[in-house]
Amino acid sequence: MTTLKQAAHDVAIAVTKVVFKLVPDRIPLTLMGAGSSTELCASIAQLGIGKVLIVTDAMLVKLGLVARITADLDKHGVRWCIYDGVEPDPTYDQVEAGLSMLRRERCDAVLAIGGGSPMDAAKVISAAATNNKPLRKLAGLFKVRKTPLPLFAIPTTAGTGSEVTVAAVVSDPVTHAKQFVIDPKLLPVIAALDPLLMVGLPQSVTAATGMDALTHAVESYIALTSSPLTESYATAAIKLIFANLPRACSDGSDIEARKAMAVASYYAGIAFTRTSVGYVHAIAHTFGAHYRTPHGLANAIVLPHVLEFSAGPARQRLAQMARMIGIEAAGDEAMARGFIAAVRDLMERIGIPPALEALKPTDIAGIAKQALAEANMNYPVPRYMSQAECEALIGRMLVQRV
Repeated sequence: MTTLKQAAHDVAIAVTKVVFKLVPDRIPLTLMGAGSSTELCASIAQLGIGKVLIVTDAMLVKLGLVARITADLDKHGVRWCIYDGVEPDPTYDQVEAGLSMLRRERCDAVLAIGGGSPMDAAKVISAAATNNKPLRKLAGLFKVRKTPLPLFAIPTTAGTGSEVTVAAVVSDPVTHAKQFVIDPKLLPVIAALDPLLMVGLPQSVTAATGMDALTHAVESYIALTSSPLTESYATAAIKLIFANLPRACSDGSDIEARKAMAVASYYAGIAFTRTSVGYVHAIAHTFGAHYRTPHGLANAIVLPHVLEFSAGPARQRLAQMARMIGIEAAGDEAMARGFIAAVRDLMERIGIPPALEALKPTDIAGIAKQALAEANMNYPVPRYMSQAECEALIGRMLVQRV
């Protein structure tokens, strides 16, 4: 680590702190509980929306979840059309296709149904519909000049918290590099947290998305931009996840556990959209770009390693999180170790592997370089990471072959 790089990192963190003070405290009107998605459809009609573009993925259409929503829209006289071309890590091409359908069908609002990928695509589609500029020109901070079309959100996973965040991620279809559109105008008008739509999620998806929410809460809590407001939301999310994620994984029909996880994801989303994230996300994004690793799974595998790296300056914060979940030990150092051990234990209980099967030793240097390019000038992390440190950390996620 050079003094110059450390100095640049410190300046970037100072700028980040200023930027995040500009993020408003506004959150969408949020409907919660079983059947809240039906209430949202009624609200869309009450607002005088004539026709909505539903942005989702093909699997949710196949499973019949989207049909349940369209039936409610029909009941309230709201016309609709479906764009189901969103895939994990949506690309500009996919967003452009959805935008073309919106214009062709003359829709006057957008309804996102699904996980983080449909949410991201829907945010950019609604913004692009009113801002006369190429999609790539929306990438960056505060580039959405005009108010987007009304956006509504129904998450079907408890993980991303995208229904309350001011960011969307879109990938280049050729390089797979991720670009971020960040603007408070991306917030939905109304969101519905309906646990009934999450009952059919496979255990593996429940586990990975739940760990995604935990990562959001933890990285927000240890961020140098944290505040009493974000800490309160992150605390609530951490407690809910440790108490309810194993329940939701072992019994997918446990409505109370599903509701608790939806609320936890929502709280974590409120927290990290006001603090940003850290090295876990930077490395996980790069795993996604290289190997198409699902984002929640990538976050889960990376999380304990980054917490170990950050344990020096973040020791007190880790100890505080340990107390949140009932760990008792002598001193902050032991408490911090206890929290990291609890994260690993949670991963094992819900079936998250400790290493990334796809990771190749020959890719590590490039992955580290790409991750640090994202993190070191953007994220308010408690400890700066060098190229050599990042390579060593990623190397610990290799599957041990016999």
